[in-house]
This record gives sequence, C-alpha cells and structure tokens, in this order.
Amino acid sequence: MKPSLLVTAPGLLTTIQDRGRVGYQHLGVPVSGALDPDSLHAANLVVGNAPYAGALEVACLGPTLVVEADDIRVAIAGANAPIDILPRTDAPSGRQVAGMQTLRLRRGEALRVGALSGATVLYVAVEGGFDIEPVLGSVSTDIRGGIGGWQGRAIVAGDRLPLRQMQARECPEVGLENVAMGSRPRIRVVMGPQHDHFSDREIGAFFDSEYTVGPSANRMAMGLSGRNLQHCRGFDIVSDSIAPGSIQVPGDGRPLVLLADRQTTGGYPKIATVISADLPALARSPIGAKVAFEAVTIEAAEAARRAHVAELDAMRDRIVPLRRSGTEMALALHECNLVSGFIDAAA
Repeated sequence: MKPSLLVTAPGLLTTIQDRGRVGYQHLGVPVSGALDPDSLHAANLVVGNAPYAGALEVACLGPTLVVEADDIRVAIAGANAPIDILPRTDAPSGRQVAGMQTLRLRRGEALRVGALSGATVLYVAVEGGFDIEPVLGSVSTDIRGGIGGWQGRAIVAGDRLPLRQMQARECPEVGLENVAMGSRPRIRVVMGPQHDHFSDREIGAFFDSEYTVGPSANRMAMGLSGRNLQHCRGFDIVSDSIAPGSIQVPGDGRPLVLLADRQTTGGYPKIATVISADLPALARSPIGAKVAFEAVTIEAAEAARRAHVAELDAMRDRIVPLRRSGTEMALALHECNLVSGFIDAAA
C-alpha cells in the first residue's frame, strides 16, 4: 500500500500549499501559495524539507490525520493550537505535544490539531513531502480555480493524502528555538499606484487610524473595519494588475488587503501596498486583531526585505536537538526490543 495520511476529520479549511504558482498572472492564473510563508518555511526547515515544499495549511480548526505508513516525521509551525498524538483514531485522548519540533508517528497513530489561537493559520510539514503532481510548477491549492493541491480543493474526511516516504529517516529529533512569529505594531507600506485618488487629508487619516481585521477575512483578501476612506477622483479605474499586499479601496471606503488567492487584476484604486517583509505578519493576524499602517520608501522596503530574508536564513542556526523528558525516555525504552532473541518487549 502506498504511504499516506488518512483524513478522518478535515478541520475547517485545510489545503496543501507551497510557495505558489509564480509566473502565470499575465494569463489570469492566481499565485495562491501559503498565506504565511514564514511559518511554512519554519515547518519545512525543522523536518528537513526544502523551505517552501508543499505542506498542509490549516485555518482556524485543525484536522485529524491517521498514519498509513511504517512511520513518519512531521513538524508544525504557525498559530498556537493543541496538538495530540493519539494511539488510534477513536482514542479520546493521547499525549499532547508542542509545535516547532519534529514529531515521529507510527502506523495507526493519529495526529489531531485543535482550534487555532493567536494567528489564522499553521502548517503541518511531513518529512519527504506529499507525492502530488505539480500544476504549473506548484502543488498549491487554488480552490476557486479548482486546480493544484489535492484534487483542487480543501481536504475532506476519507481523503488519503499520498506521501513520498514509507519510513522516516533514522536521525535525532530536533526543534526550533528563539523564533518569534508574531505581529508588528505598525505594518509598513509603500504608496499605491492610485494614491492620487485620495486627498492628502484622507491619506493622513489612513495612516492615523487603527483598523480591525473583519470577519470576512479569507485567503483572498483581508477586509478592514474602521474609518472609511473617501475618494476624490471616483472609485472606478481601468483594471490593472494586483500585487501581493495591494490595499484596494472600493466604493464603500473600507480598505481591502489582497492576499495569497487574490485576483490577478482589479478595478478599484489602490491607496498603498504592504511591503513583502511585513505581509506574512499581517496575513497571520486573526479576526479582531488591530492593524495600523506607516509609509516607507521603496528603498526602505527593499532593505527590510533583505533583512527579512537574512532572518529566515538564520533560522537554520536555531535548530537544536530535543531535550527529552523522563516520561518520553521511558516510553522510548518501552518501545525498544532490548532483549532480542528472548522476549519481544514491544509485543
């Protein structure tokens, strides 16, 4: 049987995402990809995959996954959530484990991720990755387009997600230390291509205001509630390209930040664009979070990007061997066949 993860509970919205489908926006194909690429990077790094290999993106409430392989190694990064390893799928409880570290699961065990807090998404990376054919160079799920990922949709109960490895490598378990995936007090932006559709007074109000992430936030866009902005040159423009982090202001005056599943073109004025270094922090902000903006120059945005990439590269230096507790050591010894040839202790 092919190694896989059996989905017994899919969670609220669980999809397979990688870096995204880059290079096809001129053909009308959205990029998609991870809503929080920093956490995707961290999960893959811990488990030994390429930084942006395909992983499960979990939103709001996590799935329950049963191992149908000899054993697997996973790592979870992103939002806080209760994480349990169950001895079998119908077990009421198991051992609770932490994120930002490798976890080894054996055949028949189940990984259960509960309700998320502190951020909108987390990522479950599996050592070796998922055995899924890329579409236009990416395994990211584009739900609206029905392409990529697992059958172009969110996972559902009964799915078997194919894995590339039947067994985990024999290596020490590790964790990632002193890495903060938090928010920023103010999100940095550069002025948008249609900021001249707003008066100086309205632009000043935009930067002086505090907004709240609204309940309509999703993978396509984050709606912000707060002070509505007034257009001085109308709210219809000839549709032009949408960059990641573009902040559109439609006719109702409520800013919309365009995210991973954004459309490729749009016909509303864009007052500003979130810089790439800050977009992951904004995208992981949960509903109800407070958001404020500050303007920076393009040169400052480029410097921030270089610093951000350097921080991601430095994560590798924060991978450390796990320090096992006494209980974990006892469980590990119990599972070993210490007197081979006489008694099978594991039996």
